[in-house]
Amino acid sequence: MKHKFNVFDALIYLVLLGVVVSALYPFIYMIAVSLSGPVPVLKGEVFLWPKDFSLNTYASVFDNPDIGIAYRNTILYTVLGTFISLFVSAAGAYALSKRTMLFRNFFMIMVVITLFFSGGMIPTFLVVKSYNLIDTIWAMILPTAVSSWNLIVMRTFFTNMPQEVEESGKIDGLTDIGIFFRLVLPLSKAILATIGLFYGVAIWNNFFSALLYLRDADLLPLQVIIRNMVLQGSGGANGAGNIGGDNLLIDESLKYATIIVTTVPILLIYPFLQKYFAKGALIGSVKG
Repeated sequence: MKHKFNVFDALIYLVLLGVVVSALYPFIYMIAVSLSGPVPVLKGEVFLWPKDFSLNTYASVFDNPDIGIAYRNTILYTVLGTFISLFVSAAGAYALSKRTMLFRNFFMIMVVITLFFSGGMIPTFLVVKSYNLIDTIWAMILPTAVSSWNLIVMRTFFTNMPQEVEESGKIDGLTDIGIFFRLVLPLSKAILATIGLFYGVAIWNNFFSALLYLRDADLLPLQVIIRNMVLQGSGGANGAGNIGGDNLLIDESLKYATIIVTTVPILLIYPFLQKYFAKGALIGSVKG
């Protein structure tokens, strides 16, 4: 039966259009400003389309050695951190999905408690310091390696997996570890891609851990560099100061260019994981 377009449908489309516009407008505006020449930016003439098209701001951004080092650090933290987080979360979730596991309910209660309470910033810092992780790449990876929420979602996914899969593996002589690596993980691409995207975005955008645990400027991620530029109003890539209105406005275009350079890579990953994203999120939330 053909659906008739009505007022309610029109209202839904208007609301969705408003959401899309509110999400895209800041991004499009930043791109327009970052690609415009200094004169239109100084006069405030840039809106949604670049004027006096110029790539000088992006050239300045990539010429800045701090940006290059921070970019390398962020990619390293994201790739290595996502791999470790996925492995630890998947292994823990698979173990907790087994009803025969000893003290299973006790461990689940411990995991759920962390959703409502945390050890606190100072105790966590002392733990990280006691393991000599300060000023190392592991300070950006290990303290946030596992998200309790992601672990619970993965546990639900593994709980819903057919028992016949594991039984076939045991018949072929596989151990529990062999079943996990050879059968369970290959059949879990949807949930791994979904949770991996969650972890990857979180690590890519993580600057708080860097503020707490890193003192070496050569280890700082991109987000800290951008934060410093935004808060201090520095010239960022070209080192211009914020003395006078002209320099401040030019600094805005430099900051926008840096934000775009930081944001685009993580946005480009999503289309490749989109086909797994909805499926993995829904399957992992069917049961509690």
